[in-house]
Amino acid sequence: MSEPLVRFLPASRDAIRAETTLRHVTAAEVYELVSQPARHHELDGAGTVRRQVRGPRYPAEGESTTQSMRLYGIPYAITATVTRAEPERAFAWRMPTGHTWTWEIEAGEEGVVVRETFDASAARAAGVPLAPVFRLNGAFRRNREGIARSLANLHRTFARA
Repeated sequence: MSEPLVRFLPASRDAIRAETTLRHVTAAEVYELVSQPARHHELDGAGTVRRQVRGPRYPAEGESTTQSMRLYGIPYAITATVTRAEPERAFAWRMPTGHTWTWEIEAGEEGVVVRETFDASAARAAGVPLAPVFRLNGAFRRNREGIARSLANLHRTFARA
């Protein structure tokens, strides 16, 4: 029996975490892709990311980028701030409400393990925790499905390379 393409990992109630293993690719190649917000639409498994509107090609920690998005057919733009930019290891950003998205990259003997995490534990609006709202409005379900597709998209992207 073959190993699953995507494995969901234990996480807190307010987070979703999954991983996949890529073969015949380097950690540098993965980082090159995930550290460019202008290319995030290539990975986006939820179908919400459109294109980068403003910001550096390779943002450093503390820098922000604005993305064109679409959810339920409604276009909008959102600005995120990079919280981690560690070449060949991790790239993460925080959304305005405080939830974060993180890509972690780990080179190993079997290939490059890539983990994607959505963490809503720090998300707040007017001091009110948003994780319960995200559960009610289906964001956790959508993000779980989107993470699975995003990690699968990595395989397709590097299969073409």
